[in-house]
Amino acid sequence: MKKQQGDDELNPRSCIVSRERLEKEKLIRFVIGPGDEVYPDLKETLPGRGVWVEAKMSSVQKAVEKRLFAKAFKQDVQVRDDLVGLIDKLLNERALQALAITKKSGLLLTGFSKVDSAIRSNTVKLLLHASDAAEDGRRKLSSATAFVVHIGGKETPLSNYWSCDELSVALGLGNVMHAAALSGGATRNLIAAIERLTQYRA
Repeated sequence: MKKQQGDDELNPRSCIVSRERLEKEKLIRFVIGPGDEVYPDLKETLPGRGVWVEAKMSSVQKAVEKRLFAKAFKQDVQVRDDLVGLIDKLLNERALQALAITKKSGLLLTGFSKVDSAIRSNTVKLLLHASDAAEDGRRKLSSATAFVVHIGGKETPLSNYWSCDELSVALGLGNVMHAAALSGGATRNLIAAIERLTQYRA
């Protein structure tokens, strides 16, 4: 049977570490760049033959330690010492960029009162706390989300990866301790970016 255009994009790839066939969303693509160096291709747009590693820090570390990139590419390659950390940094930056886009799209609320009201109206798709937010504020908003679940609403995903300073810089605002993302395409992309970062760090 002749392969239809686009079939290759739907088929799972094999992780060079586990040899498991996984969907692309669970993998990171790598290509060979200048100087025969291995580069992560998070957007999957770089030219050349790619190899795939499960999107977990431990899997990338194993690929580096066992020299599996050279084996997969069938040639000598250069692998930077900080590849594992570089990918974490890039995934984190992509998630923060997605957060900024969510704000530009008008789908992000900041400030305790606005976030609390949005939670109680059951319109929040993602709740964000600064990692250094006061426990009292976290507790009160957690109570609000618990109330929504109690009356039949869905549990709200929570992220607390970033500090107040990091959130404030990404959003171009001051003293961001709590934020809430509302329904929309930008929010879906933000949640996907955070889930990918979470998967990698797991």
